[in-house]
Amino acid sequence: MSVPKVSFEFFPPKTPEMEQKLWDSVHRLAPVNPSFVSVTYGAGGSTRERTHSIVKRMVDETGLSPAGHITCVSATKSEIDGVLKDYWDAGVKRIVALRGDPTAGIGAKYEPHPNGYAYASDLIAGARRIGDFDVSVGCYPEVHPNAGSLQNEIDNLKRKLDAGAHRAITQFFFYPDVYFRFLDAVHDAGITAPIIPGVMLQSNFRGLQRMAKLCGSTIPSRIASLYEGLDDDPETRDLVTAHIAADLCNRLAEQGVEQFHFYTMNRAGLSLSTCRLLGLTPGRQVQ
Repeated sequence: MSVPKVSFEFFPPKTPEMEQKLWDSVHRLAPVNPSFVSVTYGAGGSTRERTHSIVKRMVDETGLSPAGHITCVSATKSEIDGVLKDYWDAGVKRIVALRGDPTAGIGAKYEPHPNGYAYASDLIAGARRIGDFDVSVGCYPEVHPNAGSLQNEIDNLKRKLDAGAHRAITQFFFYPDVYFRFLDAVHDAGITAPIIPGVMLQSNFRGLQRMAKLCGSTIPSRIASLYEGLDDDPETRDLVTAHIAADLCNRLAEQGVEQFHFYTMNRAGLSLSTCRLLGLTPGRQVQ
């Protein structure tokens, strides 16, 4: 197998200590030469300003190619357009365009802002009018909780790609067949854009269970059993998590997958360990 390409996702910090941890992670992971890195919003766009500040600082202070997350929630079209113009002028040429979670949190009913972009496809079209952004979008191999069916999931993905997106990044999953069945359905629908597997590096199993329940991802019983008895053993949990992630990536790579997107949880050590297990060391990634 060839050495894979990777990208990393970070989340904006809430405290000075968390901010230091974020930048430590950014600088530790930069030598891996990721294809790009992305920075998320909090629920309901609650960390919008911090996200923008971090992405612009990455452009100024690192050699990374950062992508800012943009969502439709809690903002007017003019506000979002202002952010997009600010990004473009600051040299941020990549975005991850998402509908976003409801302001009341995942699971609540989504209500479009009356003066905003209603859905990700509308947001993408608006962004493309402002600049020639490289646009990534999300997709759910196990179907978004609001989609209702696989066909609806694929139809929505197609709308986003038709609006100008370049690739999709999946929600996390643990069964390789989940990804390949979704890929087959996507190809049957005539979609040829890259579908990059999203790989979760959450070593807190209770946190992982909460996330999986909210987004509809299935955790295999064999993985649940690996975390049994480790509530008070974070070091071993990290080792287990890196093994699970690398095993999934290797099984996907055996069938031709060449790029992975790591949900890092701002944990550089876990990300680096997983990269090492994939044969990816600083300076080796092919762009």
